[in-house]
Amino acid sequence: MEKLDVEERERRGMENFKKGYNCAQSVVLAFADVYGLSEDMALRVSASFGAGIGRMRLTCGGANGMFLLAGLENGSVVAGDLKGRGDNYQLVQDLAARFKQETGSLICAELLGLKPGVKEGTMPSARTNEYYRKRPCVGMVGLGCRIYAEMLNERNGYTEKE
Repeated sequence: MEKLDVEERERRGMENFKKGYNCAQSVVLAFADVYGLSEDMALRVSASFGAGIGRMRLTCGGANGMFLLAGLENGSVVAGDLKGRGDNYQLVQDLAARFKQETGSLICAELLGLKPGVKEGTMPSARTNEYYRKRPCVGMVGLGCRIYAEMLNERNGYTEKE
């Protein structure tokens, strides 16, 4: 695999979000070409994981997108493959630690500054200038893309200086 342009992947993810895709979709779509996914498949497989998983404000969709991609990167496909599952879980935990180190949390509600237990319903918020001013979501998407691209580059032996 060629070295990924980290800034380009970050930009792609943020542009996807600004087009109106949810946070998880935006991250997965930014890497669909790496895994040979069609745009349609990338968007469908990640659709339920935005807004903290189905707008429940649980795990941030920017992080969820990375975790979905981690399954494509090294997810086990053999029943009973404990080592394979463990390797994938390690990758997910490493990605989560990097994300949390930069943001302080993996939880959508916390990142948005929402009160615990507040139910918002299912209807997504309109993407207005006010929405983008108040919410860190586009940045969380960019961060998820940056962390994931850096991880892929590291796994493929590329260093920062190359």
